Amino acid sequence: MTSVNNMKTLLAAGWMQGAIPPALLVVLVLIIELAAPGFLSGDTLLLLLSNTAVLFILAAGVTFVILIGGIDLSIQSVASLSSVILAQLLPQIGMLAFPAAILSGLVFGALSGYVHVRLKVPSFVATLATGGVVAGIALWAAAGRAITIEEGGRENTAWINETFAGLPTVIWIAAIIGILAFFGLRYTRFGRHSLAIGAGEPAAIAAGINVERTKIVAFAISGMLAAIAGVILAARLSSGSPNLANQLLLPAIAAVIVGGTAITGGLGGVARTAVGALIISIVRIGMTFIGINIFAENVVFGSVLILAVAITIDRSKIAIIK
Repeated sequence: MTSVNNMKTLLAAGWMQGAIPPALLVVLVLIIELAAPGFLSGDTLLLLLSNTAVLFILAAGVTFVILIGGIDLSIQSVASLSSVILAQLLPQIGMLAFPAAILSGLVFGALSGYVHVRLKVPSFVATLATGGVVAGIALWAAAGRAITIEEGGRENTAWINETFAGLPTVIWIAAIIGILAFFGLRYTRFGRHSLAIGAGEPAAIAAGINVERTKIVAFAISGMLAAIAGVILAARLSSGSPNLANQLLLPAIAAVIVGGTAITGGLGGVARTAVGALIISIVRIGMTFIGINIFAENVVFGSVLILAVAITIDRSKIAIIK
């Protein structure tokens, strides 16, 4: 009984939530390397980091929303729409298509935040509805089909598929976004306010924090990063599609929670999300190396997500689980 109480104390203090994910990451790497020697080769690690980059960018945006105690279910639709916008505008306006596509994510993210804050709609419903609207716009704009980025447009996306200092450009983009997000959460007023809101919104209001503005900004950041992820996907695949990111919602949320960010908000951060994204990618690639059926991925992700939520949820904030 004492050991159980000690475990609860460690989890409540947040120490175990921060320590488990890195340890799990090391254990997974060692298991897969033993089961399939060669996993730790340079080429495989570069492939792992490149594939993790897009997932991390998507998950980093969701981290901002989860830290304030919300959820964003529109990210896959926003990412898909940005890919369609990029593919359509590249032949017409060239490099300006990139900021246009990213701006669309910022706008729809802010819209989700506005619906949640001003109309008092729960973030789950607000982002689910906004995601439906965005998905409909993407289907309409693309006429329900994938849009190939032709040779002329590929000249403007080639830099994303190149390498710099021996590393793929997508890894550098993810690293820069991760560093900016880390410092933004740790050293800015917005970051401190976000954590305060997640830890206890009534206390944050009493402290004079502009809760509504902070929430809208968090959702806007989530939408913007989702759009960046969609743009990168479109550039790497040379096409935009209204369904391009449809399989990334569950892995992105799983990466945040598995990394140790509490689903109830107030505890966690982007560094933890980076570890969580690596864990998710290693599970995905490791399944291929070991020979597990690829169709079992969502089963694994769903199981991992349930376990992670069960470990990280702060039940002291929730009187009744509904």
